[in-house]
Amino acid sequence: MKVYISADIEGVAGVVSPQQGQPGNAEYERARRLMTEEVNAAIAGAFAGGASEVLVNDSHGPMTNILPELLDARADLILGKPKRFNMAAGLTGDFDALFLVGHHAAASSFGVLAHTTNSFAFREVRLAGRALGEPGIYGAYAGLLGVPVALVTGDDRLAAEAGALFPQAEAVCVKTALGHRAARQVSVERACAAIAAGATRALRDIRAMRPFVIEGPFVAEFVMASPALADQGAVLPPARRQDATTLAFACADAAEAVGWMTALSAMSAVLR
Repeated sequence: MKVYISADIEGVAGVVSPQQGQPGNAEYERARRLMTEEVNAAIAGAFAGGASEVLVNDSHGPMTNILPELLDARADLILGKPKRFNMAAGLTGDFDALFLVGHHAAASSFGVLAHTTNSFAFREVRLAGRALGEPGIYGAYAGLLGVPVALVTGDDRLAAEAGALFPQAEAVCVKTALGHRAARQVSVERACAAIAAGATRALRDIRAMRPFVIEGPFVAEFVMASPALADQGAVLPPARRQDATTLAFACADAAEAVGWMTALSAMSAVLR
């Protein structure tokens, strides 16, 4: 049984501020260690649940956050960017389960450090008219490949968001949002224990889990954070400008939507 882990940092126990996700300071160094520990917990739980192979994709910011020397030696690791399919790079249809570890709620929603892909670029992302965060978008991409989301870890708002999309998945809540940059969390030790146990439970009935699928073709809408960002994205030939900040792209499937989202996110760096 093969398990793929997409690892983010904002949903990790102990992480509540933007500084903790930005390289170059002591708080970031602490956060990346906490991230690595939660990923290790998910790896251990996956192997305890019957996994024969685990692949981890570092999916936050620079995508070089996980400390390789501290990672469980049984897992393989994808580091760096840019990479095709971004937070789901390396995911293929021969994986049995997708774990989303350390994830967070969608942009414009309540939750610790809530955003979608790029807080500078996007105010909202909609696929087929449905507002989705990173779990929903990449869950839909995994669904296109026939891979179900089996585990989601993060705050209580993420758990609620994911529960509506992946009702069969295990949701492990390691903190309760008190605001965008505040939370009540369980201890690091308890968070890791809960993640390990959740990962093991997630694989018990994996064959019965249904992938999350958004049937194509559909329209992907990207509500940019400013008209200037929409101006820039509108230069792409397939883009259709819906209003001052919204760009729409006709997509055959979730893979195309991920591609346009990644492109718009990368382009936004020019206007920072």
